[in-house]
Amino acid sequence: MRRICGWLMAAAIAAAGLSGCKPSDAVKHSGDGNTATVPTTPPASTVQFDKATLGMVTGTIRFVGKTAEPVKIDMSMDPVCSMTAGDNFAEQYAVKGGKLGNVYVYIKSGPPAAMLAGGPTPAPVVLDQVGCKYVPHVIAVVRGGSVEFRNSDSTMHNIHTMPTVVGSQPIDISQGPKGAPQVKQFNQPEVMIPVRCNNHPWMNAFINVSATPFFAVTDADGHFGITGLPAGTYTLAAVHEKLGEQTMTVTVEPKGTTKADFSFSVK
Repeated sequence: MRRICGWLMAAAIAAAGLSGCKPSDAVKHSGDGNTATVPTTPPASTVQFDKATLGMVTGTIRFVGKTAEPVKIDMSMDPVCSMTAGDNFAEQYAVKGGKLGNVYVYIKSGPPAAMLAGGPTPAPVVLDQVGCKYVPHVIAVVRGGSVEFRNSDSTMHNIHTMPTVVGSQPIDISQGPKGAPQVKQFNQPEVMIPVRCNNHPWMNAFINVSATPFFAVTDADGHFGITGLPAGTYTLAAVHEKLGEQTMTVTVEPKGTTKADFSFSVK
């Protein structure tokens, strides 16, 4: 009887000790090298902003200098491509009237609340294979978002991504002629992830994964717009597949529109 009472008393003391642990205490798991901590900041989905006060950044990416004429691609290795796809040209430099398309623009850093911003899960961004090329050439998704890979051609294609960020797994899948779409999720922020087709070496595209919902890809006229930004000072980055990355500091006022233009040139 005394032994049972001793056990009960020990259990009560242990329970009291557990109930006294503070939520901010780190929980260390011995043996596996992992440390779990209770976050001190709210998760992205709980960060709320007054929509009436949000601002935006707009701008144009300019190209200085001359580029070589686009190279016409020889697609004779695949009769379907050569007979049905029409002319196909390299897309490294999408220059129109001195403006540069296919540039990924994103918020690289800023106020902590903005960098934790979340929102509803967006619909998958479509990357199609049309005319034996990827369309669009450059796309972007928010972290946790998905890409829907399609094959609208009458030939077999392949999707092979080559990420470099630790923890990001490559994708290597094939799609039959006009095959069923395949949706893949992207969880690690990274810029300009190359996409290649193992069947057609000239095919290439780029996927960008943003840590926040604040990003854009310039259109054919080199324009971009990033909306829904809380007031504050940010580092804005613009990335081109060949010309690299440029950054600038911008300040967004409540309900304001901040202009931010970049200028790229061939090195």
